[in-house]
Amino acid sequence: MKSEANGNWNSIIDKFENVLDRIAGLLEAASPQTTVDDSLFGRHIAFRWERRRLGGTLAPVEHPHLFDLDDLVGVDDAKAEVVRNTAQFVAGFPANNVLLWGERGTGKSSCIKGLLRPFAARGLRLVEVQKGDLLQITDILRLLRGKPWRFILFCDDLSFDEGEASYRELKAILEGGIEARPENVLLYATSNRRHLMPEPMNDNLGREIHPEEAVSEKLSLADRFGLTLSFYPFSQDVYLSIVEHYADRMGITIDRGELRKEALRWALFKGQRSGRSARQFMDDLAGRLAMEGSR
Repeated sequence: MKSEANGNWNSIIDKFENVLDRIAGLLEAASPQTTVDDSLFGRHIAFRWERRRLGGTLAPVEHPHLFDLDDLVGVDDAKAEVVRNTAQFVAGFPANNVLLWGERGTGKSSCIKGLLRPFAARGLRLVEVQKGDLLQITDILRLLRGKPWRFILFCDDLSFDEGEASYRELKAILEGGIEARPENVLLYATSNRRHLMPEPMNDNLGREIHPEEAVSEKLSLADRFGLTLSFYPFSQDVYLSIVEHYADRMGITIDRGELRKEALRWALFKGQRSGRSARQFMDDLAGRLAMEGSR
């Protein structure tokens, strides 16, 4: 009986230890990353911040989208400014946080992702941060501060709705917080909104005694980006020049008149003339031509 009782007790202890091990593993998985192996930045050029229950971790992107900046047509001025600012930053000189705003599909995100090709070999690393993770941005900066690489925090499609508080965290990081931003980190963001916040008509007709103060509060976030670049809707000529650029890149040699007619029909179907719709048209056309050639 005594040996049987001892066996039961040992079994209980084993199960209890297993439970403790599982709890420890869950706590470890949920805890924020406090250090990062520098060799990770030597092996990878792009990362994303992955949120966990109590923090997050930097996860390398095994297959980053290495967009070619030469494929961005019709936004030469904005592209040149982004490249110039980034070159200053990578060289260790003063540079600005950048906001790219404007029409959807015009190349805002691609302009940022395309920086990896010319600058990764010179020490640039890209870290994608979702809007919902901005409350953890101090944890991200703590991991990157003092590293011998230059980091761009990439926040795509950034905007805030009425009542959201996380934009105040972003304001403090950009400028105005008690903790200085690391000199090796910049924030590049894209948005469809010029000022990142909704601007309803009642901002001008509201019930506040000083409505201009409420409007100023909203504008102050975008003002903290030193470089603000606009991406406007494309004209028909620019759209067609993008289509012809992709046709040359992809080796498609159909009659240019037919190409333009098909491209305009596609734009009408999509309800949009943009770089994105031009690329989607060319992918569709290339696929159809390949299928016809295989028959």
